[in-house]
This record gives sequence, C-alpha cells and structure tokens, in this order.
Amino acid sequence: MSGNGAGWANPAPAGLVALGVACFTFFYLLTCPKALAVAPLLACWLLGGFVIQFCVGIIELMEGATTGGNVFLIFSAFFMLTGAAEFMVKYQANANKAVWTIPLDGRIDGWAWAALAIFIVGFTPAYFKATSVLTMAVILLDVAVVTIALMDLGIISKATGDPIAAYFLLFTGILGLYLAIAIVTNTAYGKSVLPIPAPWSK
Repeated sequence: MSGNGAGWANPAPAGLVALGVACFTFFYLLTCPKALAVAPLLACWLLGGFVIQFCVGIIELMEGATTGGNVFLIFSAFFMLTGAAEFMVKYQANANKAVWTIPLDGRIDGWAWAALAIFIVGFTPAYFKATSVLTMAVILLDVAVVTIALMDLGIISKATGDPIAAYFLLFTGILGLYLAIAIVTNTAYGKSVLPIPAPWSK
C-alpha cells in the first residue's frame, strides 16, 4: 500500500471498501435462488467499484506501490468493469432469448477466471509482507477465485462451488472493510486505535 510518499495520501482504504462491496454483493448473488434478477443492479455497483479501484491503482503505482497498484488495476478491469459488462450481457441474453439465437458459452469465463486465479495465487506471497489481515483476505480470495474458475470450466458443479465461493468472498469482504476502517481511523488519530497485526514476513 502507498501513502508513504510526499504527495498522495494512502488510497488503499477506498479500494478495500470497493472490494468489500463487491464481495458482499457476490455473496448474495451466489446464495440467491434467482441470481439473474440481481444482475443489472450488481453491474451498477461494480461500475462504481471500477472507478474507485482504477483511481486507487494509478495512485498506488505513482507512489511506487507495485503490488497494490497492479492488483487494484487488474481488479478494476476484470472483476469490476468486465464483471459489470458480463452481467448486463447475460441478463439481456436471458431476457431476449428470441433475439439471442446462439446461446452464450460461459466456459470462456472459466478460462479467464483461471488466468486470474493463477495471477492472484502467484501474487499472494508478495502480501506476506503486508499486514496479516490483508494477507488473510488475499488467501480467502484465492480460494474463492479458484472455485469460480473451476465452476465456470465445468470441473465442479455450482451446487458444490457456490457456497464455497460465497462464504470465502464474504469473509474477504469483512477483512477488507476492517482494514479500511482501521487505516483511516489510525491515520486520523495518529496512533493505533484499531489493531493492525504485523506482517507474516519482513
């Protein structure tokens, strides 16, 4: 995370709040019996998250935070913007089946999620140097993204994968929101009001 330079303040809390909103709404999506009915509204929330995480990614990179900057940029593009666009396309395809004569092949999503899963798991050791709260959030997110990739590839069923991905995303969101609140509160008071545990590795 940035915020150590002479220019910008730390934007990570905003990015973590956007992540928390996405995780909470995905939890509802994955546990909702009529998931497609929430797709257009979820797309709106993801578009808001895209704006925040794109800005956070740029500021983090400008401040020299390679890990956070790249992760937030990738999240803004693929989790937020692409996710929003896909939800709208899938909703329209379902609502206008007479027009969409060729059914969508969702397995392409599995291949994209597989690439993102490799990226997230591969970047995880870089977060061992961050606070252990963030490290745990990233590990939980690893499990959720791998599970989503396996579901979209047809390797595991939605009945098996949806609850796993849903709850791991929910706990990721809770940790992300806690860390955002702790960073802002501690910065405002200039001391550790809310504990932020030390990194696993120095």
